[in-house]
Parts: sequence; C-alpha cells; structure tokens
Amino acid sequence: MALIDTYFSKDDLKEIAGACTRAENDTAGEVRVSIFSKRPRKLKKLSLEEVALAEFSRLGMEKTRDRTGILLFIILAEKRFQILADTGINSKVEQETWDRIATGLSNYFKNGTYPEGVVKAVQKMGEILAQHFPKKADDTNELSDEVSVG
Repeated sequence: MALIDTYFSKDDLKEIAGACTRAENDTAGEVRVSIFSKRPRKLKKLSLEEVALAEFSRLGMEKTRDRTGILLFIILAEKRFQILADTGINSKVEQETWDRIATGLSNYFKNGTYPEGVVKAVQKMGEILAQHFPKKADDTNELSDEVSVG
C-alpha cells in the first residue's frame, strides 16, 4: 500500500480536485495540488523548494497566460509541504500571506486531518487569487484540477 493511501482516500483526492475547481471559479489563477509519498531518489539532494520548483515545471504551471499558477506540494514521508506561486502572483501577493496558509495547514496536519487541511488551504488560496486576479471574460482553465500523485 502506498503511503498516500494512509492519508488520502480516492474520495479525498476527488474532493481536493473539486476544491481546486471551486477555487478557480472567481479567479484567473490556476491552483494545483501535488502529493508525493516520498521524495524521488534523483531529487534527494535538493531542498524542498527546489523539488517543488521541479514539480511546478513538470506540471507546466509556469506556462499560464499571466503567470498565475500556484502549487501546494506535499511530501508525505517527510511530513513537509511547500506553497509555490508563479511570478505573476508573487508580484502582487506577499509571502506572509502564503505563510499564514502554511501555518493553518500545519495545524491540520498535526491533528491528522490531512484531507480537510488541504481543502481549506486550497479554498484560502482561491480567495486570495480572486482578490488580486479576478476572472476575466476570456478566461479558460489552463491546467488540470486533478491532484497529481507521485
């Protein structure tokens, strides 16, 4: 059994994908969640942020029209995560905003409520993106809302 199955059921992953879809309803931003059971061997020497950047790139998140992709990247075996926003978002949203969401998510993780914490974090990310990057008339969903599992 994969480690991800210990923390997230198939229904949980569907609920997280649904939260991504809902988070994007009012914004031109793109929200993704990627969950790894453990760090890939070839990335062992990299920092968590570097691994998240590699995943960001693998998912094509830097290719959005206005550079408004944001990734919640989780490595379960390390019980660590990274919120990584593209340059369009970082030009308008302070890092402290994402740090507050990270603190909230950490509390959910400490309580063992991983799925609920991820859904809440995604909701908050969507709310912030909607304030700074409202949905445009010609907006399209540029990235999948499905949870990427590694």
